[in-house]
Amino acid sequence: MTARAVPRLFLVRHGETEWSRNGRHTGRTDICLTPHGEDQVRAQATVLVGDGRPIDPKNICTAIVSPRIRAHKTFHLLFEHLSEFPDHLITEEVREWDYGEYEGLVRGEIVARDPEWDIWKSGCPGGESAEEVQARVDRVIVKVRDYHRKWFEEGKGSRDVLIVAHGHFNRAMIARWNRFELALGSHFNVEPGGVAVLSYSHRSLDEPVLDGLNLYAHEA
Repeated sequence: MTARAVPRLFLVRHGETEWSRNGRHTGRTDICLTPHGEDQVRAQATVLVGDGRPIDPKNICTAIVSPRIRAHKTFHLLFEHLSEFPDHLITEEVREWDYGEYEGLVRGEIVARDPEWDIWKSGCPGGESAEEVQARVDRVIVKVRDYHRKWFEEGKGSRDVLIVAHGHFNRAMIARWNRFELALGSHFNVEPGGVAVLSYSHRSLDEPVLDGLNLYAHEA
């Protein structure tokens, strides 16, 4: 029997928004992509998405998309050049970190209030703690790995999962996927429109790895 391909998770950050360009923390605020942000995603799609390309719709078991318009629009732009969209689920499970009282602020404004602030340890007052974000991310990872296990061990479904989400969420996902402590997410830079590839080493689902980061992403 032919060995099945090792499953992958494609983790996409939404394209540029006015707030991401200005460094403002954008959690629950529903803000649109800039025209440049839309162009970013379309450029990614022509290289990465399509038949025989890395993100091949026939290989996607499911897509999990944040309900914020910037993420949902990114998902649609990735596949608009094709005849149909892959099966997808829109869920708050992959929303951005809830910044609470720090929503809309830049880092300098936050540090002026709390010079010791570190989101990876302190979380956000009135929003989510680091522990809450870690628990949410870990639940998503369990679901992704269940899709992967069914494909790799039982031949059910398809090879890949796609998540379209946000900067801090994706950095947390990369850290926890690799079984690092959450705070190590600070060491992964996730560009607007960037695509990360998470998979497994040695054909073992017990050896998660980061295969690629910021594929074809370009700064504004």
